[in-house]
Amino acid sequence: MEYSSKHFASFILPLTILIMGVFGVTSFANPRLPILSYLDSTTLSWATSFFILMMFSLSWRYFYDKVNKKNMMVVNVYFLWTIISIIRGLFEVQGYWGWKGFISTSMGLLLMLVVYAATNKVVVQSLLSFYVKYGLPLFLILIFLIRADAYGFYLMPVSFLLLFLPALSTKQRIILFSLAIIVLIADLGARSNVIKFAIPLMILLIYYFRDKMSRNILETLRLILIVTPLVLFILGVTGVFNVFNMDDYLGEQQVTKTDDEGKQYQENLAGDTRTFIYVEVLSSAINNDYWLFGRTPARGNDSVAFGDINFELTRRYERLSNEVGIANVFTWMGVIGVMLYFLVFFRASYLAVHRSNNIYAKMMGIYVAFRWFYSWIEDVNNFTLNYFMLWIMIGLCFSHSFRMMNEYEVTIWIRGVFDRRYLNFEENLKKEEDGK
Repeated sequence: MEYSSKHFASFILPLTILIMGVFGVTSFANPRLPILSYLDSTTLSWATSFFILMMFSLSWRYFYDKVNKKNMMVVNVYFLWTIISIIRGLFEVQGYWGWKGFISTSMGLLLMLVVYAATNKVVVQSLLSFYVKYGLPLFLILIFLIRADAYGFYLMPVSFLLLFLPALSTKQRIILFSLAIIVLIADLGARSNVIKFAIPLMILLIYYFRDKMSRNILETLRLILIVTPLVLFILGVTGVFNVFNMDDYLGEQQVTKTDDEGKQYQENLAGDTRTFIYVEVLSSAINNDYWLFGRTPARGNDSVAFGDINFELTRRYERLSNEVGIANVFTWMGVIGVMLYFLVFFRASYLAVHRSNNIYAKMMGIYVAFRWFYSWIEDVNNFTLNYFMLWIMIGLCFSHSFRMMNEYEVTIWIRGVFDRRYLNFEENLKKEEDGK
């Protein structure tokens, strides 16, 4: 029974990344071809989310690399606090819409279960290999069925794979780079996706200047990314400088976007869409005295901007979740949750930069540090492929087996994602090493 369960998990687990990708874009169906909209139902979304969580719960038992146990302590504590917050939420939830929101937010938080399986480099390789083999060809169909601003949501694993461009063949580089360009030019108004695909390409400079990039330089860059949002937050709260009010410095940056009905409209890229969120989230926490422990995933922050609309459904003048990931962590799990969330990113990026034998792990550590920075702007913690891939990267940063590989071994590992011949070569290489 144990063997069959493990075999089932190893066979089914790779399906999860494709399921995440497809269901993550159902709400972005092309209004002219609304085929995917038929999949956009709460029941189906919950069923697939529950299935994915169950698969990764099972994988925790069979694939979690226990050699990482000591370093993963901070992840375990954050996970424990997440569970405690969800349990507390059971006593706060009210009504149909309250339960609907609570279940959705809880599932999003529990997606962090992915991190345990992601400490196993073979699991990550199999997930990515399945996505490349089936997910990328499927995109050629989806490109006609979803709006342009959703391309990046579906192609989020490509953003991760861009970090390994130097280790790939010319053909593989062309494929990934072409997909990245599609995301970058398809819709400039999709600022988040543009940023998440542009940053890995910028981080590649570390590889090409690796001879001049000492560990001290990388550590300085890592700390800048870790500390900067905290500094900007203090400056914003004290009224010294508001980084979100960029139109005061850059002027309006208008782009044309398309709404759900296919109509075009103008959007200001430099517009401030975040300050009011911080004001509402902080004011709500102070006024209701939940700033330390959080209001649980069953509750949101008091909102003037959205309160009236939500009151019609939930009978509460609250906004359950916001576009800013760290604001949600604070609302649901308080300062304690934010501190633990911070420690996860800090520890993961530290291990990747300081305790790795290959430049790719170091670059990933820098990217994870950036994602901490970006969680103060966006990076919503919901049940999406974006959040899924974030925990994949964090898991690899904690992975001893991934960090201990040299650059040649990483090359074999990442090429195995695209070509099965490299998987066989990797297996034979391991057998030879074990036989010595």
